[in-house]
Amino acid sequence: MNKVIEEIKRLKAVKPLDWAKCLIWCHLYGFFVAWTGNWWLLLGMPLIFDAYVTKIIPWGWWKDLKNPVARSVMSWVDTIVWCLLAVYMINVFVFQNYQIPSSSLEKSLLVGDFLLVSKVDYGPRIPNTPIAFPLAHNTLPVVGGKSYLDKPLWKYKRLKGLRSIKRNDIVVFNFPAGDTIAYLQQNPDYYKWVSWNGWEAVNSNPNQYGKIMYRPVDRRENFVKRLIGMPGDSLQIIANQVYIDGKALPNPKKMQLDYIVQAKSVLSPKQFAELGVSKADQRLVWVQNDLGQNIPIYDRMPLTQEAYNLLTKSGWATAVTLIPDEAPNQTYPYDYATGWSRDNFGPLWIPKKGETIVLNDETIALYRRCIENYEGNKLHRAGGKTFINGVPANSYTFKMDYYFMLGDNRHESADSRYWGFVPEDHVVGTPVFIWLSLDKDKGWFSGKIRWNRVFHTVNSVAQ
Repeated sequence: MNKVIEEIKRLKAVKPLDWAKCLIWCHLYGFFVAWTGNWWLLLGMPLIFDAYVTKIIPWGWWKDLKNPVARSVMSWVDTIVWCLLAVYMINVFVFQNYQIPSSSLEKSLLVGDFLLVSKVDYGPRIPNTPIAFPLAHNTLPVVGGKSYLDKPLWKYKRLKGLRSIKRNDIVVFNFPAGDTIAYLQQNPDYYKWVSWNGWEAVNSNPNQYGKIMYRPVDRRENFVKRLIGMPGDSLQIIANQVYIDGKALPNPKKMQLDYIVQAKSVLSPKQFAELGVSKADQRLVWVQNDLGQNIPIYDRMPLTQEAYNLLTKSGWATAVTLIPDEAPNQTYPYDYATGWSRDNFGPLWIPKKGETIVLNDETIALYRRCIENYEGNKLHRAGGKTFINGVPANSYTFKMDYYFMLGDNRHESADSRYWGFVPEDHVVGTPVFIWLSLDKDKGWFSGKIRWNRVFHTVNSVAQ
């Protein structure tokens, strides 16, 4: 009885501000639990109540330490832990920082752009690997090695978002072909190495290829491309023009193609700046003509339509020629002769959840990765029959939606033409804001910071 009276007195002594904090955090936590749909998380509610009201658990035990140095150290530890926890929750459920590493989306997004990627637009994913080193994607900083534990491994679940994904969105996603990697040779991907050199050569040569590793979905490398093909679309590329269900799709305004440019003379830095061509893309070679004269030729110069018009009308070049297409059968799928190429691809139907395909040699080649790698089945053929998980099957119904991604820099982009579809569970989010943009070709005092891009939305610069 005395203990009950003491507990009542202690509750009466709780400050109104602590009650208010408790109610606010309980409501926020309740909204979070409802958002995730994991009602068992309500078991954490008593901890919030205890932290502000009952205070049975000595949360601030370090404040009673007599040693001032130890008390100061623990104060810093306490602050750092809570900051890391807050950053982790924001990184997983709200925003993630991303830096554009390659030119696949130039000139829409530039190498050196630092982006805030929204995860709430499409809905954040519950992590597949919840136990991981904070803010490290798949590799520990400095020391190397995996930054996450393989267990527990949670199934795919996406929380409700603000909107659905749509065509022409710029999307950040986990690299689908990154499920298996050769640690020392990650570019191109493992499956490309196997198609070139054979499974045995890649898997039995650790000195050249390194350890062969599997990565869960949320620990695969992040890529960013433009979403071109939606689930259920029939996509085809003819002479670099994308067609969806037989209709030409308007090209992004800043889409680039590569050209061979025969210049009248060596182009100046000012001319390259007007064309929007970076130093890395200024591939000058000298070719001798029939008269023994040296002619400056720029190989694989990427140009937008606007830059192409400027170059052809300015008189700076005597010839501007689109680079030839690649040889057929260098694209997805690697092990089936489609006759497709980089500039002439498809027609290809994009899988849609709930839709069914008939299984034959062609459809198995096109959709085997979806059936096995992404949807977790075992598919094999024997005696002229197809088996899925040991059961004879003539058809297959897809469990997820899939997307087809392209880079705006069409001739310099490793995209869905080379490694196939992006499953819905690989979608991370969409970049919404450029908070910093650095030009790698310039110094800090000569325009390195692109102020005309800083604090701009992605939609304002990339459409």
